[in-house]
Amino acid sequence: MAPTLERFVSPGKGNGLRAAGGIRRGQLLHSAEPLASCVSNRLSGRVCHRCFTRPETLSRCSQCKTARYCNTTCQKQAWSGHKRECKCLRSLLPRVPTDSVRLAARIIFTLVCFCCSSQIDGQVVIPLHFVSEQKKQGLSQLASMLELYLQEEIPDLAQEMTSALPSSCQTPLDLIAKVTCNCFTISDAELQEIGVGLYPSLSLLNHDCRPNCVMVFEGTKLQLRAVRDINPKEELTISYIETLSLTEDRQRQLDDQYHFTCHCQRCNSQDEYGFMLSGEEATWRLLKEALPKLEEQKAESDWQALLHRCSTLLSTTGCDVPDENLFKLRMTDMALDASIHLGHWEEALSYGQKTLPIYRLVRYYPDPHPVHGVQLMRVGKLHHYLGHAEAALDTFKQAHEIIKLTHGCDHPLTTDLIMKMEECRAETDRKSSSCH
Repeated sequence: MAPTLERFVSPGKGNGLRAAGGIRRGQLLHSAEPLASCVSNRLSGRVCHRCFTRPETLSRCSQCKTARYCNTTCQKQAWSGHKRECKCLRSLLPRVPTDSVRLAARIIFTLVCFCCSSQIDGQVVIPLHFVSEQKKQGLSQLASMLELYLQEEIPDLAQEMTSALPSSCQTPLDLIAKVTCNCFTISDAELQEIGVGLYPSLSLLNHDCRPNCVMVFEGTKLQLRAVRDINPKEELTISYIETLSLTEDRQRQLDDQYHFTCHCQRCNSQDEYGFMLSGEEATWRLLKEALPKLEEQKAESDWQALLHRCSTLLSTTGCDVPDENLFKLRMTDMALDASIHLGHWEEALSYGQKTLPIYRLVRYYPDPHPVHGVQLMRVGKLHHYLGHAEAALDTFKQAHEIIKLTHGCDHPLTTDLIMKMEECRAETDRKSSSCH
């Protein structure tokens, strides 16, 4: 554990992490590689299974037909960890196990091979007797899939788990429960989910819907940074979920996945409702009801249908629903994503600019927050692509003020942002000199 952090008993939460001394906003508190990680199934064909980057072309493993790599170097580096998984994947073809099952299997392979079971012994354990029967049944089905998946490589799974894993997770059900409750979502530079990983050194961080820390990734390397000044002995918190949602939706997701009820200051306040649900209720309910179908279209990359539906709904709302309405903001973000994927740059810029004033409001995200910084960077790139160098530079500067705190000065995203700023400065200087 980093010297700036210390373990303690957090009232009402169990174990937690707190500041051993004063911490400055933007300070890097801890970085860690995962004990095990895997690319999400839905992105399996677009992300390198070794370095978690998204190159234009990927080479597929000739044996399992599932793992993909950006080059032979990544493939060779991954083989020591993939060779046992490869055999298991082949045994199930054409079926592919879920992300949690694949991650649990990789954890078992790692612990069996390297005898490092103590790394997960201190993690949170789900009290299964508090879990609903429906949820328990779902976990049991995942545990059965794990046993089937590993049958080819580890026939006597029970014996291997007893000898290699700590007592808290010596059955497939216990391990699956622990994995689903403790794994972190790995995101790319634009904060899009690309995989899952287990980071034992940070498993003690507790949740808050208005956290004082954020996590960002460089490949699979997790970095924990403070987003505000933190006093000595103050608890460090992160958000386990996307917080751009209503209190009841956040609490439902936390209860379903992590089995606790959040009592943070934001959840105990009702102030956000009038803001997030502003406008004519009959109109914004149309947006709310359309979102699940739109999420499906986004997951299926049906960008044309997504953009058409979003633009139609947004145009019909008119002035009845302001831009800060939660459901209108979500739909505007979807329209932005679809426009970018379709190469409709002017349209994308229009949607992006509508979101920026809302992202500045601390009611949605604390200041600074990586989501706001990345959104500014996306809008800046659109300005730049369309030849608006001065507007791009101004937007990039705003993004840099956030990204340097949430990602740090050495993160590749920060480096890329600085390069973009220099390009814009050079272009505006050339334009200025040509006018004289």
